[in-house]
Amino acid sequence: MTTDSTDPRPHDARAAFDAFKARGLKLNMQRGQPSDADFDLSNGLITALGEQDYQMDGLDLRNYPGGVAGLPSARALVADYLDLKADNVIVWNNSSLELQGLILTFALLHGLPGHAAWAGQKPKMIVTVPGYDRHFLLLETLGFELVTVPMQGDGPDIDAVERLAAGDSRVKGIVFVPTYSNPTGESISPAKAARLAGLQAAAPDFTIFADDAYRAHHLHESGDEPVNFVVLCRDAGYPNRAFVYGSTSKITFASAGLGFMGSSEENIQWVSRYLNAQSIGPNKLEQARHVRFLSEYPGGLTGLMQAHARLIAPKFEAVDEVLSRELGSAGEYATWTHPRGGYFISLDTAEPVAHRVVELAEQAGVLLTPAGATYPAGQDTGRNIRLSPTRPTAQEVRLAMEVVAACVRLATEEYRQSRSGQDA
Repeated sequence: MTTDSTDPRPHDARAAFDAFKARGLKLNMQRGQPSDADFDLSNGLITALGEQDYQMDGLDLRNYPGGVAGLPSARALVADYLDLKADNVIVWNNSSLELQGLILTFALLHGLPGHAAWAGQKPKMIVTVPGYDRHFLLLETLGFELVTVPMQGDGPDIDAVERLAAGDSRVKGIVFVPTYSNPTGESISPAKAARLAGLQAAAPDFTIFADDAYRAHHLHESGDEPVNFVVLCRDAGYPNRAFVYGSTSKITFASAGLGFMGSSEENIQWVSRYLNAQSIGPNKLEQARHVRFLSEYPGGLTGLMQAHARLIAPKFEAVDEVLSRELGSAGEYATWTHPRGGYFISLDTAEPVAHRVVELAEQAGVLLTPAGATYPAGQDTGRNIRLSPTRPTAQEVRLAMEVVAACVRLATEEYRQSRSGQDA
């Protein structure tokens, strides 16, 4: 550890922790939220439509008509984003998670096109670990039994996915983040994506639910290339196998964005039938605002995402810089990911002390995502911690990481001293 005349941290882990605790810090790195500076990039969205500007695509945005699949201009915008045709997308309201829940519910109640309802089959769903806690919560709430496979450097363990899918007709699909995964940051490789699209499953309605939330969230110009599961599955002979989700929650405003989905035309028609039974349609004014704002932003959506990267990339760099300095790079205390995009960094402690690290960090004034949140029902390895550096300032990220590093060192030394005592 390096020190200077203004640095209160002694070399001793306990003393370093106590020094931070005495400062009365209040830093929050629990959730992957945009910063105010990120939101400010899209403030023009608020006034994108004028008082008399309520017509688009020949529709009165104030009235009911327009359909459940979204404004034609919004569908064209999203289709370009997902590299699909407009007929292959639905643009809904602000939450893509809501769309995921609706489609899973429709599958449970009615079955996917040409197949029986899932509800009476005691369905299982493959999820990746570490993974996204809201996926786990949604699936468990709907009654799915979760089956886990590990994430690897190039995506899910596809060998494990193939074994599970081939061996049990109750395994109805897989839910995961294909680009810059939450929390580990890797993207699925083209080879694994092709295997997943064409795998032989015991369930004829095995489905890929790809939550492509970070598809355009590159930290650098040379970001990972997202795969196109809709096209891959079509070419593999399973045209209805994939549902791909996304939203503008971390592009424009988290509370007022667009949630959307891409799939086969047959799946779009199937979803639309059930959406039409429970809704007149999504918020057309919000969709029109996004079309207008993003079309007028310098460089369009790509230009906006580059502006986000200039704000976010230094925060990721700060995490790596501080952890490398304080914990070293040899893995004595922890290892962590170095993502090329997305919103998270995944840290694994060398010993099973993640819960203790989170506890100590809270005592020192830094709130972290609860250890275990990246595993279903919190049944984790005791080592994984999701770091969310996007909301705080870069200076706050550095300070928070110094606290986290001190807590990792202290928790690790406590654990090793305890084990040493037991061995004696």
